[in-house]
Formats: sequence, C-alpha cells, structure tokens
Amino acid sequence: MSGRRGSYGHRGGGSGRRGGAGGDFKVVVTASAPPSVSSTLTPSAASPKSTAPVTELQRLSLQPPTAPKHLAAPPASSKAITHPTRPGYGIVGTKCVVRANHLLVELIDRDLHHYDVSVTPEVVSRGVNRAILRELMAVNLSDFNGRTPAYDGRKGLYAAGPLAFTSKEFVVRLINRDERDLKESEFKVAIKLASKTDMSHLKEFLNSKVRDVPHETIQVLDAVLRESPSEKCTVVERSFFAADFGGKNDIGNGVECWKGFYQSLRPTQMGMSLNIATAFYHPISVLVFVVKFLNLGDPSRAAPRPLSDSDLIKLKKVLRGVKVRVTHGEGKCYKISSVTTVPTNQLLFTTEGKLKMSVVQYFYEKYKMKLRFASWPALQSGNESKPIFLPMECCMIVEGQRYTKKLSEKQVTAMLKEACKRPTERERSIEEIAHINDYKNDELAKEFGIDVDNKLTYIDARVLPPPVLKYHDSGKERTIRPRVGQWNMINAKMFSGATVSFWACVNFSSLNEQMASRFCQELVGMCRNKGMAMNPTPVFPTWSRHPKQIEKTLVEAHHACNAERKFLQLLIIILPDVRGSYVRPAEASTKMQSTAGGQNMVLEDAINRRIPLLTDTPTIIFGADVTHPQPGEDSSPSIASIVASMDWPAVTIYRGLVSAQQHREEIIQDCTGMISFSVRLLGGASVVLDDAEMGPVHLCNRTIYLLLLSLWYKRDTTHASLRLILPKQTGVAISFLVGTAVDTKICHPLEFDFYLCSHAGIQGTSRPAHYHVLYDENRFTADAFQTLTNNLCYTYARCTRSVSIVPPAFYAHLAAFRARYYAEGEAGYDCSNSTGTAVRKGAASVRPLPAISPAVKNVMFFC
Repeated sequence: MSGRRGSYGHRGGGSGRRGGAGGDFKVVVTASAPPSVSSTLTPSAASPKSTAPVTELQRLSLQPPTAPKHLAAPPASSKAITHPTRPGYGIVGTKCVVRANHLLVELIDRDLHHYDVSVTPEVVSRGVNRAILRELMAVNLSDFNGRTPAYDGRKGLYAAGPLAFTSKEFVVRLINRDERDLKESEFKVAIKLASKTDMSHLKEFLNSKVRDVPHETIQVLDAVLRESPSEKCTVVERSFFAADFGGKNDIGNGVECWKGFYQSLRPTQMGMSLNIATAFYHPISVLVFVVKFLNLGDPSRAAPRPLSDSDLIKLKKVLRGVKVRVTHGEGKCYKISSVTTVPTNQLLFTTEGKLKMSVVQYFYEKYKMKLRFASWPALQSGNESKPIFLPMECCMIVEGQRYTKKLSEKQVTAMLKEACKRPTERERSIEEIAHINDYKNDELAKEFGIDVDNKLTYIDARVLPPPVLKYHDSGKERTIRPRVGQWNMINAKMFSGATVSFWACVNFSSLNEQMASRFCQELVGMCRNKGMAMNPTPVFPTWSRHPKQIEKTLVEAHHACNAERKFLQLLIIILPDVRGSYVRPAEASTKMQSTAGGQNMVLEDAINRRIPLLTDTPTIIFGADVTHPQPGEDSSPSIASIVASMDWPAVTIYRGLVSAQQHREEIIQDCTGMISFSVRLLGGASVVLDDAEMGPVHLCNRTIYLLLLSLWYKRDTTHASLRLILPKQTGVAISFLVGTAVDTKICHPLEFDFYLCSHAGIQGTSRPAHYHVLYDENRFTADAFQTLTNNLCYTYARCTRSVSIVPPAFYAHLAAFRARYYAEGEAGYDCSNSTGTAVRKGAASVRPLPAISPAVKNVMFFC
C-alpha cells in the first residue's frame, strides 16, 4: 500500500511525490496460509497439490528462518505490529562486487544532551532561526561551556556534553537582511534540557541486540552532519543545492536547475547520494521572467501588448510566494502575494498625507522613473487592507528560490539531460561533494565523535537470473529468456490474444488521412499477426480533425458508433507530437493488447505452478498508491488507487479501482471497500480490514484460500545508486547489471529489506528500488522473496522490458494518475470518494469521481 516512508499509514516523506512513478510504493502480496516450519522439511511440502519437480526456488522458500530467537515476531493478534526480522541472506545468483554511494560512519561515545528551543515571536524560516542561534551563541559563549551545539533550525539543539544551565532565557537582537524593512529585530529564546541521549542503545541496535530503533540518537547525529552543509548551501528538505556542485543550467521559461546532493544518516550506513537536479527561479528581472514564462518574444523591439486574462491567471499561480528585490531605493525585499487585475497605469494608492496618487506618478516623482510597461499589471505584496504595488520592471527575483510548479515538457527534457550522467561521472561528482563538505575534518562532527569515511563503500552483491517468459504455443518462439532486462517478441505470439470487434481512428496530427489509415492498417496487421482477434475494418474511416476540436470530435465519434449499434472497444487517437518521435505498430500492439483484456505473456513458472506460496492456492496480488496534486495546488483531491490481479496463477491481468479523497490525505480512506470488492470479484470471499493492525487482510471465508495477513513490501524513493566493479579491470565502474540484488552491509541491521536493480537504465545511472517487508506470515526466505519480486518486474504489460518496480505498484500509480484527469476535467471539482460514501466520520462531505465505464472497468484501461 502506498504510504510515505515507513510503516503502513504513517508518514516519515510527496508525489507524492509524489509524484513519478514517483513516489513510495507498498505492494500487498497475498498467498495461502504459511506452511508449518520445522527443522527438516521435505520437498513435497512445497506444493501438496503439484506433482511437478521441485525447483531451486521452491526448495529455498522452505528453509526455516534464521532470525535470532530473542527477536521473534509477536503473534498475529498482537496490536504491537513489528516488521519481520531478516530470515537469512540470499545466495541465489552470480556473485559480484558493487560500489554504493554510501559513506560508512564510525561513532565514538559522547555524553549527548538534547535541549528544547523556543523562539518568540515564532519564526517559520529555518534560516532565520539558525541566524538567531548563531548570534545567541556568539554573545553568550560562557553559557555553552566552550561547546558548539548542533541546531536543526526548529526545536532541537544538541550538545556533546552538558551546557552551563538546564534552563535559561536569552534576548537576541538580530538584523535580518532578508526582511524588507531591514530593521533590527528582537527575539526571546528559551533553551531547556529535554533529555540525555544514550549512545549504548544505538550500539546494541547495530549489534542486533535490541529491536527498537534509537531514533533520538540518530536524529542528533543526523543534525550534526547537516550543520555544515546547511551553512554553505540552499536547503530543500533533505537535499542541499549550491553553485559549487556543477553550476546552474537554464532550462527555459525563466527557470534554471541547480545540482545538489541528498544526505541522510541511517542505521549502519551514512547514506549520502547525489540528488537529481532540481528547479529554481532564475534570479532575473521579473519583467524578463514574465516574457520568458509566457513566451512573448523580445518586447524591446515593439510596444508590449496587454496581457490576457489567461496570462494573468498563469502569472498569479507562478509568482505567488516568490521573493523579489526592488531595484530602486534601498533595494528592499518583498514577497509577492498576488498580481493586480488592472494595469499599473490605473492603480491608485493613498499616500501618508491622505492624498490619492497613481503608481506611475509616484515612481516618476520620487525615483525619476518613467514606467515603460505601465499597461501591464503590477506585483502586489502585503495584505488586501494595505497593499504594496511593485511595477514588474522594477523587481528582481531573489536567488535560491525553489520552483515548485509543474515543469513543461521542454523543461523536463532539459532537466533530464542535466541529471542523466554515466556512473563514472556521477561517482566523480559524489567524490567532489565529499571533498567540498570535507566530512573527515568537520570540527563539529569530531566534537560529537563522528568519523566519516570519505571513500565509497564496496559491497558484495548477486545478479539474479531472469525468468522464462511463456508465449503462445503457435508462435516460432514459445518461451523467451530475456537478456539484459529486455527481449524481442517478433517471433512469438501473445499468450492470450484479446478480441477487438469495433474500433475506429481519429487523427489530430499533421499526417494526412492516407498516412493515418496506413498506420492503422499496419497496427491491425501487427495485432493479428501477434495473436489478437482484431476486426480489420474500422467502424468508420479515419477522421482527420484540427487539434483544437478534440472534445467535439470525440463526442461525434461516440454518437456515430452508437447510431450503428457498434459500441467502441478501442479508439485510436493520433495526436500531434512536438518531440517528433514515432510510435511503431509493434510497440503500440502490446499496449492495445493489455487495455483490451489480453495477456502478452506469463511467467512459465507461474502457469506450471512452480512459484512457492504464490501458485499453491488461488492468490491475489494487490498494488496500491496515493498520488497528490502538484505543488501549488491547495484544494485538489488526492487520488487513491488499488489494483488486484484477476488471472491466477498467471497474475498478469489487474483490475483497477480509484477513489478521490481529502487533499493530501496519505491513508487510503476507502481501502476496506476497494479490497473487499476485488476479492468478491475473484470468487466471493469476504474480507474484514482492521486499520489498527496496518490494514491486514483477514478472510472469513476460505472458499478462496487467500493469505491470512500476507506480506507487504514497499519501494522507497531511494537515493542509493550502485556501480558494478569489473573484476578484471580494477576500479572501473559501470551501471549495475539487471537483476543485481543487495541485502548486506548497507541494509537494515535486523529487518527484512533489500535493494534490487530489476531494470536496464536507458540513460544515466539507474537507481535501485529499496524493498522493505512490513509483514509476513508466509515465512519467505530471502531468496524466494527477492526472486519473486525480480520475476514480477518482467510481467509489465506496456513493453518488452523489465521495469524498476513491481508492476502492481506501477499499475496502481498509473490508475491514480489517469483518475486525476477525470477529477480535473470537471469544473469546480472538490474531493470525492469512489463509492459516494463519506470518506470518514467528521470529514467534509465529498462527491464521487465519474464512474468508470462498464466497457473498460474489467480491463487494464489505465495501462
């Protein structure tokens, strides 16, 4: 299920991001009740119903767990749900050595003290809070016993020993030059001892002697290691950005990208990785920004045209909250609250002498400035009762402000170009960042007993073998074993071809009707050749229409088919493509097949019932996700989705359910109903969900032998990256091999997690997925679970490539992404729920998403 870093239903932190198949994912895998585990198990215990030979995977799955006895998981009925311990380490696959972007940390005992900080009046900015504490410590040296505390910019102050007081109040006078009035500000700062942090608890945890994570100790050490980068860089959540890390690059429309790195201290590892580039407002004149953002050309060559209403709406969204510095007077800073609805030359304000004056007249009389763009609106700061009007041409955007709005396709392409670096380039960048931060000589880190190794970590890994894929027996190739995460099905036929009787094509591109029709015929021919039963004749000949007539044309197409009583199963729409790319019929046929209800291929081990637990008894695999609105949208609903496999034992066809819920709500509100409905579809079993126990699936009816409290696993938005070290060329690093699995050294000291690189990166350095098993009554071994996860990544229906995360999670994300278009397509749409019921007791009333058409609800329409 999609949570956000950590256990189900808890936020630690999108979308998400959210966001890409972005964001974090948990997938529910359900199977039969776990077999009894004893010291000796015969191969026949793997599948009492199967007479097929026992595979290596089956044998491995029945090995008893090797977790320490004193850390055994609590009974299923316990309210204190804990993650399962690691059942041993994987051995399947070809051994190799990889280098990870992790710097290992050694700790020396220190008498750590945690103090609470309270600043009055309250300050939101971490930067201002840090400035206040710096000034406080500089003026009151004796109160700190010669120590240099670490401060998290909020409530936490940490010292490597006691201060000279347990509780004390200070008065700090600070000139904050980021504020527009430049006046001296006075703050009251109260510091009080909160607790003493025991380092021995962390050592016992790292030595596998205790299960509970010493979060407070880790928080202290993490704050210490973030102190130095925070002074040098622009901080965005857990990432640091500065010009020193590779410069800045213009990505168009007044936006530039900066490079940076992500830093996080975790148990057994110091995870420091180079983050992908992120976007910032270009520190240019607001006037130039507006021209670039609205693509107005060069206004200096002609008189500027008035801005339209749609231009104003765009500007209000993109400029709200942005800090600007005026170019006149003392160069004060202001935060933009809005953009005026009338031109600057129509704006009047009241002077201190209670006289009405125009903004244009004011600037001419006081600053001798004749405003050239007076026909454009002005920026507005302050509040509605006392607004401050700022002409655009007199304002500069302050540097270092993150651009959180949705990027255009052109901007995304430019960002990817900057972010996609080959392994050697990326590794060099990480080493440069480590050198710039100089962790080894960080005085604060030394004071707290933290010793960071500046060299990247070498780790033993394994490359898991790819699964055998089964296609239809009538093809030249009945089975295919992929190589390097990809394969060609040109000589194979789809395992189960879909039937498409009624279809049509509408062309909105620059292709003429003859070319569009030829493309459709090639596509139909490819589908039929690959095993689909597709009618060669469309309901009506290809229509060509203008791109601005999309909605009107689709309505006409719908009516035309209904008049013939030929209800469309498939509508092919050819859109104009600004990138100039071409979709080949072979590529399109695989997507059409999945959306029409067929199966491209299946895992050979699945249909031969050779996947332990998954194929022993009827099983459903669930995938779930919650996606949130893009940054800056403060009222749109979050979209939850659950997909469930419907074709056991193949588990390749998924039915999707979607639900809109309260804005940025992390927990799936309609989870019970959505899962219950999916189970009833498979065969009538009833389900009861207990949210207090992480939403485990309990079955009251064993007609379908679904798993009792199955296992959950999630995919982190990990910042880890792995590089393969070639044994015959010492020191040479390339991107990982497909199937590379890591479950040692950089993983959790106790719990069942692993990194898996299941896909071949198209460009740049690919990142592995981080899977963490949250609950498991099946007693999977490390090899069985890692192999199952890797094999599932080859069943994605949209392409003949393995993918980076398990398809159920991918499909859930696609379903939620598609559903957002349904929500945003209705004017004034608020939050809603798929069943039309209340989201939860006490929540605001909501209305449902548009219903999914019966014609597509049982197929993978979201794919």
